[in-house]
Amino acid sequence: MINFFGVDHCFTASDICKIHKLWLGNIYEWAGKYRQVAISKSGFPFAFPAQIPRLMVEFEKGLLHKYTPCRFKTLEEIIKALAIVHTELVLIHPFREGNGRVARMLATLMALQSGLPPLDFRNMIGKGKKDYIKAIQMGMDRNYQPMEKVFASVIRKTLRNRERK
Repeated sequence: MINFFGVDHCFTASDICKIHKLWLGNIYEWAGKYRQVAISKSGFPFAFPAQIPRLMVEFEKGLLHKYTPCRFKTLEEIIKALAIVHTELVLIHPFREGNGRVARMLATLMALQSGLPPLDFRNMIGKGKKDYIKAIQMGMDRNYQPMEKVFASVIRKTLRNRERK
């Protein structure tokens, strides 16, 4: 998919819809389209459907424009970019299903732009998943440090696994 977008590609809201459609288009007819229903998870409400198009335009013009292509010089800058973009996309929750996975795909594409290998998210089970969900919730207050810790852990694991191969 990185060759499809290129290492110097500035991602757009349309690209996120394309990723969703490529992944789920054979399963759901609404794949790649913004949701039209209100949803929440564990009592946590996501953006109201009527607001999603506006929020995604703001997301594109703001955070995607600022952090993609993800070609930062330090690992700390890369982690910050991944954490902010990922958190904000999940909070918007533009699709009925697959928002977290699409956000992780986008994070992986951004990591590839920065020269990192494909990210290994397998530690997002058990305590890792609880930390991830808490990090998303902390993002409501624009506190991205918990998600930065999540991505730092993911990147460390990814690099350790790559060294072993």
